Amino acid sequence: MSIDGVSGRTSYIGTNILNLRNQLNDLTTQLATGKVSTTYAGQGLDRGFALSLRAQISGINAFSDTATNLNTRLSVANLSLQGLSDVGSQVKNASTTATLTLNENGQTSGQITAQAAFANAVAMLNTQSGDRYLFSGRAMDTPATVPADTMLKGTATQAGLTQLINERKQADQGANLMGRLSVSSPPATTTVTSVAEDGSPFGLKLLSVQSSLTGATVTQPAGTPKSASVDLGAVNPKDGDKIKFNFTLPDGTTDAVELTATTTNPPPAGSFLIGADTTATTANLQATLTSSIKTLSDTSLVAASALAASNNFFNPVATVSGAAVNNHNTPPAPISGATALSGAAGTDSLSTSFAAGDTITVNGTPITFVASGATGNQVNITDSVQTLMSKIDQISGTKNPSTISNGAITLHGADGQNLAISSSNTAALGALGIANNTTATPAPLRVGGPPFNTASNLVAGTPANTVYWYTGENGPGSARGTALAQVDQSITVQYGARANEQAFRYLLQNVAVYAAVTTNASNPNANAQVTALAQRVGANLAPQSGQQQIQDVQAEFAGAQTATKAATDRQTQLKSMSETMLDSIEGVNQDEVATKILALQTSLQASYQTTSMLYQTTLLKYLPIG
Repeated sequence: MSIDGVSGRTSYIGTNILNLRNQLNDLTTQLATGKVSTTYAGQGLDRGFALSLRAQISGINAFSDTATNLNTRLSVANLSLQGLSDVGSQVKNASTTATLTLNENGQTSGQITAQAAFANAVAMLNTQSGDRYLFSGRAMDTPATVPADTMLKGTATQAGLTQLINERKQADQGANLMGRLSVSSPPATTTVTSVAEDGSPFGLKLLSVQSSLTGATVTQPAGTPKSASVDLGAVNPKDGDKIKFNFTLPDGTTDAVELTATTTNPPPAGSFLIGADTTATTANLQATLTSSIKTLSDTSLVAASALAASNNFFNPVATVSGAAVNNHNTPPAPISGATALSGAAGTDSLSTSFAAGDTITVNGTPITFVASGATGNQVNITDSVQTLMSKIDQISGTKNPSTISNGAITLHGADGQNLAISSSNTAALGALGIANNTTATPAPLRVGGPPFNTASNLVAGTPANTVYWYTGENGPGSARGTALAQVDQSITVQYGARANEQAFRYLLQNVAVYAAVTTNASNPNANAQVTALAQRVGANLAPQSGQQQIQDVQAEFAGAQTATKAATDRQTQLKSMSETMLDSIEGVNQDEVATKILALQTSLQASYQTTSMLYQTTLLKYLPIG
């Protein structure tokens, strides 16, 4: 018979020891890692659920990082917004409390304050968070504006705000410093005083005339260009009778010249002497009215002109400048506002007439020509060029009325909007000096010149000759939508901003004009000029009804922060629950594992001892001695 060795019968013991050893290794790994397994295979049937939980936690962590970056940017932006709001309050206060004393540069202490405040405002609009400019729209790697000094003073080749203000002042005052008005008597009259505009978009504009002059006949402003008149007739006014001429100024404000009839000689300020007859009184009225208009032109008009120039600089407008064209008259002459839209040869009409059924389309809205009875967006073919320009202005929504000078039409669009002009009658549109399918983009407006004191229109500045102050992105859509952050699976927060938004632009243009204007201290009207400017700036920096405010932007940013916080709080709770569930799948009970390890170590030690004893057993130990 054969005798088997011990090892052959006890190989199962070695296998058992290896199993115990593997179990001990697994438990030791669990104790060290706190995980049931280092592989998904070892997690059993719940491994798929564990994978989805890990993906959810990873997504929450990503949203958390986004929220952190977003809150940082919003916090930085809010600091800038608060700073801009403070700038407005600071300059408003300075405009109402500063003295009228002019320094060697022709500026008050309030204007010096405005200079520093303006530089500060521009710096805040160029704020960065990391490598992102916060007020540049989608152009996050581009500063929002040119430097403050460049805006005010320009460059060697580009005009800045200060130059545009000076040019506009010349245009609004006119060559005779009368605000582009004339005071005269019509031919062959001696008792009529006529006040007339010159037809340009500059200077004082007649609004109305109020009179208590005894026996006088007043004709209210009418015509193109407008004129008004007062006829004293045959009876002199009484002592104390008044007449008031109301005017609209370039910035949209109003002012007036009020004169009182007096028998006191010399007459006090604001009065005209009653003469021996109405002819003499008329001469006195005209002399006093002329002097008063010149004073108005050198005080309130100067301030209003500066504000209009600042608005034209900061608030770009699309401009279509037509070519100079002649009418159908014999001999031909440059077209004017009175030129008819259709007519026979030898008449003051367009060289190519519009016909009933033709259209001119302005920014997608058609103007239809009809034979007669025009309503709504219709124009009679017998109407004038001025009527057509007014209809175009109505549709475009411009604040800068269209003009015509020396046969050339100039059309303007609404603030910050493109202007597109086309017509079904290309030849007739060409007779207006405008090419078919003409489109213009917004640009700063400046006075067409030199010479500026006789200028007849506003023209679009170009990047070559005028500073374009806003350098960020200016595409379609809302400013807020230029920067997006997804803070949850279904929540996207908008937090973009553009420095040319109404609230920021309006603040800049008012602070800048106050900082830019200088006044000649030797001018007897210097104090009145400075006062008129300060009053307007102070009023403009007060909250404007129906206009975007900095506080509105702050509220929108606050809404973004609130939405982000709500999403983050919800995600924090969800993450905690997910981690708890994941731990129940992947984690282990450390005490239980330690107990199992001790038990296995005891079993393994016993197995080792038993195996050792078995492998030392031989047949000799069982054979008898001797």
